[in-house]
Amino acid sequence: MGSYSPPVRVALSIAGSDPTGGAGLQADLQVFRVFGVHGAGVLTGLTVQDTSRVHQVLPAFPNVVLDQLRILLRDLPPDAVKIGMLGTDDVARSVELGLRELDPARRVPIVLDPVLAASDGTPLLERRGWGKLQDLIGRSTLVTPNLEEAEALTGCDVSTDEGVEAAASALVALGANAALVKGGHRDGDPDDLLALREGGSASFQWLRGERIAAGPVRGTGCALSSAIAARLAWGDPLPEAVAAGRRFVAKALAGAAGRGRGARFLAYP
Repeated sequence: MGSYSPPVRVALSIAGSDPTGGAGLQADLQVFRVFGVHGAGVLTGLTVQDTSRVHQVLPAFPNVVLDQLRILLRDLPPDAVKIGMLGTDDVARSVELGLRELDPARRVPIVLDPVLAASDGTPLLERRGWGKLQDLIGRSTLVTPNLEEAEALTGCDVSTDEGVEAAASALVALGANAALVKGGHRDGDPDDLLALREGGSASFQWLRGERIAAGPVRGTGCALSSAIAARLAWGDPLPEAVAAGRRFVAKALAGAAGRGRGARFLAYP
């Protein structure tokens, strides 16, 4: 008798390329591997960047993004999807169209990291694409903005805890099942807020964080969203997946090391 082979878990990253490997699609695939899931990838754009800054952003042809998704999903249906950089309105529209190929009966979780700009301020999604991004938020299991992204997408002042809660509520009101507003840019402790849909409103869980003195580090948002997606691919309930992702990033951040002339890289096991 042949030996039993358990089914492979698949997580799909829809994101831009970072040639340094510190963020974007390349980083997502590294994180998926750490969590024992097979990483598939649909490329939304190329970037010219080093560890210091983004020099150029070159979005993929929207029809190519759509074809990648449609053909991949028919052959290799994922157990979870992570969405990162989209670049343009047309690419975002193609991603939304392509994800309609997902089997609704499987209820595949979608983690959306609403990347608006690089850490150096370079735009990674044109302004007219924000509306389509909000449409994608509406079909997401979890959306993971940082404070600046949450404020930009909702118009809420996030300088207070009440403002952060209002922004999270607005994201859930767009249709997301949950929102994780990341507090890494807060003064003081980098507490995150997890808002979970409950009926027609949201319940809040403040997740306490400890600031780690690691200096500038690349790809923390990518790593968090892809780690959560990987755990969801294994079937974890959302709060447990979020907790696992936060522990993973904290450990990776504590061991961050430099190689280039700019930001450091997270340390993956």
